[in-house]
Amino acid sequence: MDKPCVVLLTGSGGDAQGWGNMEVTQAVKNAIIANGFDCRIITAENREEMLCGLNAGKCTIVWSALYFFTSREDIIGIPPDAVWVADVLDELHIPYIGPSARTMKNLIGKFDTHEILTAHNVRVPKHILCPPQPCSAVDFFPAFVKPNGESRSVGINENSVAENPSALAAQVQFIQNELQQSALIEEYLPGREYTVLVIGNGINREILPGQVTVDPRYYGKYPVLRSDLRGVGLTRVSIPEEHQEEAAALAAAACDALKCEDHVRIDMREGADGRLRIMEVNGIPGLKPVKSWSPQIYSLYHKSDDPYTALIGKIVSASLERIHEK
Repeated sequence: MDKPCVVLLTGSGGDAQGWGNMEVTQAVKNAIIANGFDCRIITAENREEMLCGLNAGKCTIVWSALYFFTSREDIIGIPPDAVWVADVLDELHIPYIGPSARTMKNLIGKFDTHEILTAHNVRVPKHILCPPQPCSAVDFFPAFVKPNGESRSVGINENSVAENPSALAAQVQFIQNELQQSALIEEYLPGREYTVLVIGNGINREILPGQVTVDPRYYGKYPVLRSDLRGVGLTRVSIPEEHQEEAAALAAAACDALKCEDHVRIDMREGADGRLRIMEVNGIPGLKPVKSWSPQIYSLYHKSDDPYTALIGKIVSASLERIHEK
């Protein structure tokens, strides 16, 4: 029997949108092959290049580092004419690793994520999207201001916590000018930060909570995980001493409400009441060996000689099992 072939899709936006650059993509490929699967890489900047790559060889399932094709390499910044990879794959009836096209769109828009979770009674911060809502509609301070459609803390800086309406308006304007998108305004959550790795589906789903810490000397007035603290060795992930069961239950509820599949990572934080609230669900978590949070969390719970290869193998196997059950 032929071995399943995983096609890795990436492009210029792979690092900003998904698991990382070409070096990371090659590491993922090596891990897939080490698990006994075939694997090849497609680099594409548009639908036509993607189709050409798919037609060039065997393909059992696609694993994409891209939500959609874009001319921007530095931000996600969803353009109105975006060609979403999952939409194209659905048209072609080609299975893929990760959430469905509809879920991917709900995840990349943090406001949509919050609204869906709220409707399913899953805890999120108070929130407003500006625009269409005006800044004057905010009745909670301090408020946390972030771009609605980014990841990796892009757009998060020392001014992200707004203590008054004028500071709020200035940060919203910054996001609109610099990132060309609406600002998601949330109640500021002052407590500890957690991130939860979710792998697999159904009864085989594995939920692994982690706590994220940074040496306090690197923070400003507020303990905010700014973009300059990410990916430079300043964050530490550990198995939580508190909230472990709460984080796992909240992550499970979020995955059920959003219909997440295969591999997502969920960021959450303590509110003023000490209870966790979900800030974001990442549909294409980073996969940089050692550095990214998914591999870090997995290695905490699975002590093996090569936890990275084991993680990649588990994600691929879970995805193949899911498509074979359909």
